[in-house]
Amino acid sequence: MKPTIELPSDLPARLAEQADTGVQFEGIGDDQNVPRLIPAAVLLPLIHLREQWHLVYTLRSVRLHDHSGQVSFPGGSWESADSDLIATALREAHEEIGLDPTATRVLGCMARMAMVTRFLVTPVVAIVDWPTPLTINPDEVDRVFSIPLDWLADPANREYRVHTHGGTDFDVLYFKNYDGEIVWGATARMTMDFLRLLE
Repeated sequence: MKPTIELPSDLPARLAEQADTGVQFEGIGDDQNVPRLIPAAVLLPLIHLREQWHLVYTLRSVRLHDHSGQVSFPGGSWESADSDLIATALREAHEEIGLDPTATRVLGCMARMAMVTRFLVTPVVAIVDWPTPLTINPDEVDRVFSIPLDWLADPANREYRVHTHGGTDFDVLYFKNYDGEIVWGATARMTMDFLRLLE
């Protein structure tokens, strides 16, 4: 079947507009908690593979303290040497999967997301020259893989499951198994937020 999803020419403008909408919350608190959250960033890497656009994900190492063994985008906490959160996302992607920052073209940032793990995450969207060599850091990542946007956009490939946090039930987005991996939680929400920008 012919791929249907392309990147709109005004995607940077759409990203800028969404970034101005404020903070989303992953089942925690309210605006009053934001100043106490730890700033962080993740990279949503887009590659053009087999005539369609894919998002690149990592399977986090079971050795890690936060989100170990889960599917995520490359990323981590802001450091004082980072000029901004875009620099954080690019640095972390280089440290985790060996992605050369010069092989990326940043399109913009999405709305920040406040996490139950007390991080305030800025998703950074970038197109990656493909193919480009990657080197996995085994202390942080077990695997790198990609999923076509067409597959992610198909409603048949996702569902909601109820989770309980702090005594409160809330719906959590899950994508179905793809290539042996399941995208869920905050990573799935960021994925859906990005897909909505393409509509």
